[in-house]
Amino acid sequence: MEPPFLAGHTRKPPLLYRLFKPRVGWMLARNTVVSTGAFLVGLTVLWLLVEQFAMNEIVATGISFVIPNTLHYILGRTWIFKGTDRAVTTGWLLFLINGIIGLLITMGAMALLREYTPINLYVARILVSVIAGLTMFVLNAVWNFRRV
Repeated sequence: MEPPFLAGHTRKPPLLYRLFKPRVGWMLARNTVVSTGAFLVGLTVLWLLVEQFAMNEIVATGISFVIPNTLHYILGRTWIFKGTDRAVTTGWLLFLINGIIGLLITMGAMALLREYTPINLYVARILVSVIAGLTMFVLNAVWNFRRV
C-alpha cells in the first residue's frame, strides 16, 4: 500500500539506477570535456593575473575560481544538462555552492593523501580531481539541473 503523501505521484527509481544510464554517461562525457577546459581557463587566468598584472595571489585565485566556474555553468546549462527548468541565477548560485563543496573535498583529500601516504603531489591532485569532479557532477545533475 502506498503512503498517503505519495498518492498520485510516480516514484523515481533509486539514484544509482538513474546514474548508470547511457544518457547520463553522455552527460558525464560532456562534463569531462567542459571541466577540463574550465580547469585550463582557470590556470590561464591565474597565471595572467599574477604574472602579467602582478595581482595578489589570493585575490587572483578567487577570480580564477569564479571565471571558469561561470563558463562551466553556462556550458553546463546549455550543453551538458540541456533542458533544465532551474532559473538561471539560482542555478548559477547552486553551481558555485557545488564548486565550493568540490574545493573542500579537494583540499581535504589532498591533506589526507599528503599527510598519510607517500603519493606524489601531482598524482594526488589528479586522483582527487576525479573524486571531486564526480561528486560535483552528481550534485549538479541531480540537485541543481535536475536532469537525473
